[in-house]
Amino acid sequence: MIKFLGNKLFRYLSVFLFLNSSTLPIKSSSALAAWAINTNGVLELRTKLNTNLKAYFKKANQISGDRFWVDFPGELKNPRTIKGNGPIKEIRLGKPIKGKTRLVIEFKKDTYLKPLTWRLVGLDQNRWRIKLFDPKYSFKKISEGQVFKRVGNIKEKQKSIYEKESNYHYLKLPDVKRNKFSVVIDPGHGGPDPGAIGIGGIRETDVVLEVSKIVKKLLSEKGVNVKLTRKNEIDLDLPPRVSYANNSDADIFVSIHANASRGKRRDINGLETFYYRGWRGRLLAKKIQKQILRVSPGSPDRGVKQGRFYVIKNTRMPAVLVEIGFLTGRLDARRLEKTTHRKRLAYAISKGILEYLYKLG
Repeated sequence: MIKFLGNKLFRYLSVFLFLNSSTLPIKSSSALAAWAINTNGVLELRTKLNTNLKAYFKKANQISGDRFWVDFPGELKNPRTIKGNGPIKEIRLGKPIKGKTRLVIEFKKDTYLKPLTWRLVGLDQNRWRIKLFDPKYSFKKISEGQVFKRVGNIKEKQKSIYEKESNYHYLKLPDVKRNKFSVVIDPGHGGPDPGAIGIGGIRETDVVLEVSKIVKKLLSEKGVNVKLTRKNEIDLDLPPRVSYANNSDADIFVSIHANASRGKRRDINGLETFYYRGWRGRLLAKKIQKQILRVSPGSPDRGVKQGRFYVIKNTRMPAVLVEIGFLTGRLDARRLEKTTHRKRLAYAISKGILEYLYKLG
């Protein structure tokens, strides 16, 4: 998240979007590979894959103008200062602390900026964009390296796992003992309760029901006994879902949902999986979270978390609740509206479940 430094004004600034990843070793090279401030005032960045960025803004003082900067994992080899033009006084690249790289953009004094509107958007696994200003006069591009250098390779890699509609062999669904395990899949909401409503009117109930039915089909083909809490658009309260699961003597319970952000912010995307208690619940959540992230490149990993949702708190077997993306998020919604991506998610959830069942023997 953004860190606001030393000024009460900063608490009014908007939150930027970051993708999470593990921090690089201190001795590694900088995760910043290339950058460019284009003639339209847009800053573009290329980083190592799935880098965790942190962005900051600080108002001008008696010494310096307004400053925007981004911190990257890994250490810069050659600190340097680059002369700016137009509203930009200079760009500095340095090492604020050991193991970090910082790109600082300092604006000339009295430059009119609107940081409340700024959003740092992840375009894919290693490219970023943020609109910093609208040039009033001609502005000459300032850059280092090729921001789009790796786009072709990334697209080729994604195409092999993302754009094929019918080939899911890359997931290699594990085999488990046939007719040994029983699973309850719970498509969230239903009937008069559509759940989250996203961009373009996409409804949570429709998305999760389709994903759940595909999960049932895939697991059944592997010899798992699968039951759905609902098979169509019916009004189903939470207690009956729990009772159905508990009476079915299932080995696990998986509730499938899609998310929505407050204010329907399109910059908020990501996947997360919740469990209530126990190492088995946590293991199941981790297996599923790992797989759904694989088929959703660029969507932030919001992690495996403990939650107190009714359906996972009151079921007697290991239970998880999966949030497969934000219907209100620009990146996630564009994917979730497509049947092809719902199939990918279903395969991913199925693989996570099968890996868990295989682990238990």
